[in-house]
Amino acid sequence: MRKTLALVAIASLLAAPAFAQRVTGGAAPTDSYAVANLTNIAPAAAPITVAEVEAAQRAWGDALVAISTEYKKNGQAAAARLAGQVLDGAYGYNLGPVAFKPTLTSGDTTFRTTREGALAYFVGGNTRFATDTGFALKGWQSYEIDNAAIVINGSTAISTGNVMLTNERGEVTKVDKTWGWVRDAKGGLRIVLHHSSLPYSPN
Repeated sequence: MRKTLALVAIASLLAAPAFAQRVTGGAAPTDSYAVANLTNIAPAAAPITVAEVEAAQRAWGDALVAISTEYKKNGQAAAARLAGQVLDGAYGYNLGPVAFKPTLTSGDTTFRTTREGALAYFVGGNTRFATDTGFALKGWQSYEIDNAAIVINGSTAISTGNVMLTNERGEVTKVDKTWGWVRDAKGGLRIVLHHSSLPYSPN
């Protein structure tokens, strides 16, 4: 991980009158999109720390490798059980929809706001997401996380940077990744934003 992290407190921005007018003014939205009202978080908890964010990132990387290993040893069903446990422990689907845009998705299934969609992306085997082959089943052996910035505001945090994944053939896949966390009512960090894409190539 990079040693220099950008830490920005945004509470004063959110409290600014001009910002408040922009987000509260006008007619109520009528679009039919998923809305998460995160009421089941710890309002008076200690602020999230950089160390907690980095630990949560490592836990995600360790889990991805563990799911790949489980698949190789015991098959898809076992990998799916483990992936379900990871989703239940790390993501905020228990709080509401999650803003999850995986790396290799397109069309109507680009965004995975439900647990079912996330599980399908990681391990496949769901006819509702027929193009999913299981991103977590691709033989991942190790990972490296290189943060460009971590933004902390009380019980929420956002990170952006690169994740490098190495498979069993030694091939490295580099992805651009943004995560967002909230601290839940039990004090743990939950992923409520996960955006991943391949780096832009002009050629």
